[in-house]
Amino acid sequence: MRLADDWKFRGLVYQATDPAILDQLSVGGVTAYIGFDPTASSLHIGNLLQLCNLRRLQEAGNRPIALAGGGTGLIGDPSFKAAERALLTKDQLAANLEGISAQLGRFLDFSPSAGSSRALLLDNADWLTTISLTDFLRDVGKHFTVNQMIAKESVRSRLEREDVGISYTEFSYMLLQAYDFLRLHLDHGCTLQLGGSDQWGNITAGAELVRKETGHAAFGLTSPLITRSDGQKFGKSESGNDRVWLDPQRTSPFAFYQFWLNAADSDVARYLHYFTFLPTTELAEVVRAHGERPHERAAQRLLAREVTRMVHGAEALESAQSATAVLFEGGDLRTLSPDELAEGLGDAPRTPVTREELAGLDLP
Repeated sequence: MRLADDWKFRGLVYQATDPAILDQLSVGGVTAYIGFDPTASSLHIGNLLQLCNLRRLQEAGNRPIALAGGGTGLIGDPSFKAAERALLTKDQLAANLEGISAQLGRFLDFSPSAGSSRALLLDNADWLTTISLTDFLRDVGKHFTVNQMIAKESVRSRLEREDVGISYTEFSYMLLQAYDFLRLHLDHGCTLQLGGSDQWGNITAGAELVRKETGHAAFGLTSPLITRSDGQKFGKSESGNDRVWLDPQRTSPFAFYQFWLNAADSDVARYLHYFTFLPTTELAEVVRAHGERPHERAAQRLLAREVTRMVHGAEALESAQSATAVLFEGGDLRTLSPDELAEGLGDAPRTPVTREELAGLDLP
């Protein structure tokens, strides 16, 4: 199936500056980028859709660029945030970038063997921390009016709140991201920026800057923001307090597997379309069977299996499945390793028992 048809089938297209870009992606040879905000030392499943999209582009013969926000991370994206972000230090950013870089290799091929589709990992600190303020204002700022900037929904939503407002620092973020697109276009021939729908204002500003500075066409393409059917924010754990991270030290493969296994019946079909690379014919059959027999939860098991293998590998998947079988399906507890047992019982209720009380029990 052509990439354009596959993306439409999966519901991955929310906004496009020009629908023709999907046909270009189907042919291949397009250089496209997505920016990742290094606010933590790990990406989380809120980033997962964009990682999958970059991989889909590369598999279709396009060149993906993963842009780490080492420069924009010093400012913070205000898009639809209720309050000003805490600014990170350069040391914190460096540590975060190192952790994120290691995770990208699971999704993209950065090796020379990928040829013209070889993925690039770049850091916008390379240009944002070296350009002078006067050069930036003269060469970039002149192309944007304040009227345009405050008309963007992501900015307007903050301006309308008198208790919060928006600082000049965060107000400038749109220009910084636009300059990223221009530099990637000039240096690497990048003509497409992807992102979630909350990035639409920033993306269109970048495409406009490329056009004004070079006269070349540049495009933007967004995917829908993901929410859960119960109204809760996607990417939170069952407790609702913690993100579900891609780093196994932050979210164990067992907990990761359980998150997907517990997907609501009303969400699982969308998640299978977004986060797996299963053929469309298989997806259609799985969704049909799920609609007829949702109590079997075959769709959830397939989702958990595919995503856990993709993010953590086959060995971690096998461990998560073994722990799940023992703890929830009546398997033999003695088959679990100490680590698997600790992960599986991590949130279980606990009752202290003395050694004397144990001595009176008939334990196997």
